[in-house]
Amino acid sequence: MSGKPKLHYFNGRGRMESIRWLLAAAGVEFEECFLETRDDLLKLLKSGALLFQQVPMVEIDGIKMVQTRAIGNYIAAKYNLYGKDLKERALIDMYVEAIIDLDELFMSHPFQPADKKEQHLANIVDKATNRHFPVYEKVLKDHGQDFLVGNQLSRADVQLLEALLMAEECKPDILAKFPLLQSFKARISNVPTIKKFLQPGSQRKPPPQEKDLPKVLKIFN
Repeated sequence: MSGKPKLHYFNGRGRMESIRWLLAAAGVEFEECFLETRDDLLKLLKSGALLFQQVPMVEIDGIKMVQTRAIGNYIAAKYNLYGKDLKERALIDMYVEAIIDLDELFMSHPFQPADKKEQHLANIVDKATNRHFPVYEKVLKDHGQDFLVGNQLSRADVQLLEALLMAEECKPDILAKFPLLQSFKARISNVPTIKKFLQPGSQRKPPPQEKDLPKVLKIFN
């Protein structure tokens, strides 16, 4: 056994992408075991590896971990991306939970019916620019540091960058009114491990396309 974390999911972003980002930011190499067919998922289910009968599942340190937030918390704590004390961890958790709410909208957008896409995009832009991004802009201003929490890279920085890039995929000028977030994006994108993950050929997944939906549904339905 190589000792590398092993990620079980389909070959796409979904709920595993934030986990890929965290491992990459920590400089941790990982393997991926893609679910290609319904049978692949059934084999995992029959093996007892999926505690709640769902993926993502990550094999790490001898544990078969499920539940995305639990996996993210473990990786963040293990690789020093979770603050220096309980107060910093609470801030990181708050920021990350809000990012996850936004991520859910980004992830579902390509799969909206054609007649609902425009309305769905408007909802994303509204929530991002009026609820979420102003908070992070203010946090950066008030904190006065390069990072959201403390003065070192944390899970919150990694996942906010991921969300900002997904937001720009939906609307390229979405950060126009947020200069501190623009600077943050440039700064965190240049962290060496993250810069490497952003290069072509990495294990970062491309934006989902509507044509990907039938394949995913075949696996999970």
